[in-house]
Amino acid sequence: MGLRFRPVDTAFYDLFTESANHLVTGAALLSEMLAEGADHADVARRMREAEHAADETTHRLFRKVNSTFVTPFDREDIYSLGSGLDDVMDMMDEVVDLILLYEVKVLPPELSTQAEILQRCAELTSAAMPQLSSPGSLEEFWIEINRLENAGDKNHRRTLAKLFSGEYKTIEVLKLKDIVESLEEAIDAFEKVANIVEQIAVKES
Repeated sequence: MGLRFRPVDTAFYDLFTESANHLVTGAALLSEMLAEGADHADVARRMREAEHAADETTHRLFRKVNSTFVTPFDREDIYSLGSGLDDVMDMMDEVVDLILLYEVKVLPPELSTQAEILQRCAELTSAAMPQLSSPGSLEEFWIEINRLENAGDKNHRRTLAKLFSGEYKTIEVLKLKDIVESLEEAIDAFEKVANIVEQIAVKES
């Protein structure tokens, strides 16, 4: 079996780390948006700024791929991971935007649990990205993200059950359901990132 040349350049790992750090910011802003008494317009403005910053990091990553002859791992995996990280930020931005647009004043307390799961996923992902040069060492990362996603699924079902319990008016149910579903998709997006990391580890082993 032939040896595969790997560049010493750490720029890709730095960009993935930068991208994941944006997710930590985004998850914190989302949690702030769900807090009682939050200034929704102000949080939404800061989330838009954070999302634009994350987009710029993704663009820099893709430009780096296009201008680099030898990449640290398969180009398709770099694109997939970069896009996956960007998708998480987009989903969290969507949650914040929906709360603002729908002018939701009272949010089910269960949503705070989803926000906590998102924050934990963001922290784990941010800690994992600098270690991508040794993807096989990240098994605990993708296992824990999967566990958190399962916990998010359970909480998602409980939240939906509460929404349809008759406690909320029909118009509120329609608004909240969109927000609840977008939160679930954000957690799912973190799991997709972890799955991509696992696939990279398998290829590189």
